[in-house]
Amino acid sequence: MLVKDVYRDCLMYEESTLAHYIHHLLAEKKITLDDDMGEIDLNQADHHKVAEMVRLNLLGFYKVRIYSLKMDEENFSFIFAGSKEKAVQFYTKTFNKIPMNCHEYPLDFQLARGNEVVTFRDMRKDFHAFPAIVGYFKWSAVKVVGKSS
Repeated sequence: MLVKDVYRDCLMYEESTLAHYIHHLLAEKKITLDDDMGEIDLNQADHHKVAEMVRLNLLGFYKVRIYSLKMDEENFSFIFAGSKEKAVQFYTKTFNKIPMNCHEYPLDFQLARGNEVVTFRDMRKDFHAFPAIVGYFKWSAVKVVGKSS
């Protein structure tokens, strides 16, 4: 895989440390975007400089996750937030009550929206400020009726 492909994936999937290593090695002209990533030795980087870049968040990473917060027995809200604590805090402030529970979902979880299938990662592009309410889900229990033997 080429450096440019790995770098793009790091930016898309918010792999901050590796992205900062690649950025540093590119800036130092120790690698190029067309190099094979499998042949790159990350030990040629100045680890202290990279650690400082990560600490300063030079590339502007802001990890946003998706959380499902149970409102009552049937209703859930989905909230984008930087952490579980921030999601619960935002929910509590918005709805003036504490959620029954809070669970993180993968950003690549697929769900139907109208006639299309989207991921939370796709939906995140529609938002510019976080935390944010993404939507609501109502769970209706399915009752299976059949012949008993």
